[in-house]
Amino acid sequence: MTDQTYCDRLVQDTPFLTGKGRLSEQQVDRIVLQLNRYYPQVLTNQEAEKFRNPKASLRVRLCDLLSHLQQSGERHCQEFYRALYIHAQPLHSHLPSRHPLQNSDCTELDWGSESHGLSDRGTMSFLAGLGLATGLALLLYCCPPDPKVLPGTRRILGFSAIIVDRHVSRYLLAFLADDLRGL
Repeated sequence: MTDQTYCDRLVQDTPFLTGKGRLSEQQVDRIVLQLNRYYPQVLTNQEAEKFRNPKASLRVRLCDLLSHLQQSGERHCQEFYRALYIHAQPLHSHLPSRHPLQNSDCTELDWGSESHGLSDRGTMSFLAGLGLATGLALLLYCCPPDPKVLPGTRRILGFSAIIVDRHVSRYLLAFLADDLRGL
């Protein structure tokens, strides 16, 4: 189903796009202007005036535009989808023809989706954990192992294993166990 042409997609998406409240009049006007003014020019000036006529209802103009694009060919439908993406991106992402594309095997490569592990915690949480790990690494590797230099270090590291995430606390406790064996 991923080998659909843009004309096929437009046929599938037409009921969704013409639904009440999907596209505003301003969005339709912007799409028509883009199809008229930018390269490659999809609509002539007369066609653009026809589809921007405020005397006709928005639904009628949109239905006429979509049927005109379907009859014009693949390239014109592709340019419509490009204009729709630019001027109505949230609507573009919810199109019925995009659902089979979103369920393909390539969605794991999409960094905008919520499939990666850091998305539920956020960037600041990641940076805080990275800062903590860097600070502990500097403390452990740069300071001499002599307990007289930093007498409370063992206690602080022992209690910090309770606070940090379970993955980090494993390594911290393993380090403390190795350090205690060396004494």
